[in-house]
Amino acid sequence: MTKQSTHTLIIGAGAAGMMAAAVAGQGGARVLLIDHALKIGEKIRISGGGRCNFTNTALDGTDASKFFVSQNPRFVRSSMSAYTAGDFMTLLKKHRVKFHEKHKGQLFCDVSAQDVIDVLKAECDAGGVLWRTGCSVTSVRSVSDGSGARFEVETSTAGTWRCVNLVVATGGLSIPAIGASGFGYALAEQFGHSIVPTAPALVPLTFALWAVNGWSELAGLSLPVRISVGEGKKAISFDEDILFSHKGLTGPAVLQISSYWSAGAAISLNLASDVDVAAVLCEGKFGARVQLDTALAQLLPALPKRLLAHIIALPEFAQYAKHKWADVPDKVLKALAQHLNNWQLMPSGSEGYKKAEVTRGGVCVNELKPATMGSRLCDGLYFVGEVVDVTGWLGGYNFQWAWASGVAAGRAILADV
Repeated sequence: MTKQSTHTLIIGAGAAGMMAAAVAGQGGARVLLIDHALKIGEKIRISGGGRCNFTNTALDGTDASKFFVSQNPRFVRSSMSAYTAGDFMTLLKKHRVKFHEKHKGQLFCDVSAQDVIDVLKAECDAGGVLWRTGCSVTSVRSVSDGSGARFEVETSTAGTWRCVNLVVATGGLSIPAIGASGFGYALAEQFGHSIVPTAPALVPLTFALWAVNGWSELAGLSLPVRISVGEGKKAISFDEDILFSHKGLTGPAVLQISSYWSAGAAISLNLASDVDVAAVLCEGKFGARVQLDTALAQLLPALPKRLLAHIIALPEFAQYAKHKWADVPDKVLKALAQHLNNWQLMPSGSEGYKKAEVTRGGVCVNELKPATMGSRLCDGLYFVGEVVDVTGWLGGYNFQWAWASGVAAGRAILADV
């Protein structure tokens, strides 16, 4: 088959890939966008309950590094300041897409996540981007024959293509049901790049003997907590909701902390962060005639009764549940308070890539140029989006990273046109 040529070839028609294609195409580059899936933007489509939490108002151009997990979080500063949440909102308004703010700056489409996909498709079409979906890349090699091309890409259905620039926007390992794979990591390694070990992120956590110990009986119960992991300067906490499940814990608080959790580390739950439970129990018991379980329910009315009943039924507290509060030793009350203000739990694992919203780890950022997403090891090679070792918080941060990194690469590519 005859070899064809294009200025820029982008592997992956997801959020970052389409953004890079649109910017480069509209700037005058000839762009070919390839994806092994038949449908483009599948991760966008299923996100945010079908309405896509596409960005967060906190990403306003100021230092965004605190919102990201990476071996070098400062890497995001350049691209995230160059393309902000406001810039993406302007793009949606241009296409008359309506959206709204929900919790903590999270922005969602009013109607459907498909609106975002349609905007990106329209922007790519405006740039004359050539599409090849249902098309897999079978091999990539460097070219240095004086033709001007740097790469030769063989595909399953579109033949062989030569290009000056190659953009890897293949995503991570999360949600394999929609085609996630490690292709991008293997390609990066082929060209000498290091891969920071990957792990599921923004993912529910599981616990050994969860059902045996009766915690699965609380499945469906939700409450606000302060969740923490780590110690000293490495400690991080979130004030969000947890949700009990049949396998362990999920909900926004757990998804957030999962990006910072590693095997062997305990997490801490403060179920009543506005109350010093030890002080209230020990100082308030004198002369009290009510039973301990009754007192606990009265002192902590915001906590679900099912949860309080389960905690006080634990072996170390069960014998005191029906005792007069005043007669319960301070040692027991302090231990009970520990379960409420600093409940230490040791996850046995997570629900894995099947349930993870994103992948932690990826192509090492120290080998990429922060302003362009270009490789420091190979001219013309770019990595954008989730394939890179950049993982954002829950709440629109990962999509904004996709938009910003894609724009950075697209703009850099135009310098070669």
